[in-house]
Amino acid sequence: MTDPKDLNFDDDNLDSEDQIDIDELDDALDEEVDELETARAERDEFRDRFMRAMAETENVRKRAERDRREAENYGGSKLARDMLPVFDNLKRAVDVITDEQREAQAALIEGIELTMRELLSVFGRHGIEVISPEPGEKFDPNMHEAMFEAAVPATKAGDIIQVMNVGFMIHDRLLRPAQVGVSSTPA
Repeated sequence: MTDPKDLNFDDDNLDSEDQIDIDELDDALDEEVDELETARAERDEFRDRFMRAMAETENVRKRAERDRREAENYGGSKLARDMLPVFDNLKRAVDVITDEQREAQAALIEGIELTMRELLSVFGRHGIEVISPEPGEKFDPNMHEAMFEAAVPATKAGDIIQVMNVGFMIHDRLLRPAQVGVSSTPA
């Protein structure tokens, strides 16, 4: 066994092969640092991509949920719009019935009225509400469609003077505006 006192660690006693090259160590260290910086940059890029993908996934989920709700609430709009003339015709039929006709054809008229009430009930179950303005109310271009203007005494400009057809809303959207006549009497 070699006595530790006999070991001499002076650079003078090392062979040229045994000497450590500082430049090689510096180069190796620089390479390791470069590799570490490259790995960190890749990690940061992957983290950024991951966070963006997560955000995009969340946005797609929210968009799909909104589209699903809109389809649920407004998907039947076209069918509902096509059913409005049926309501209009039933309403016209009920509105022109005279007392004599009511007595003579009570069962038929009751059937028409029941059909109209059932149609309104179905509308209600699907979020469709009637917009039924009254004469004297203020014209609202968001809810009403002016079919004509006329100067009518004892009214103010912009007042509804006649209702030709009721309008309809489906949830919070206008399905069909109420068709009205509007006063043009100057104030």
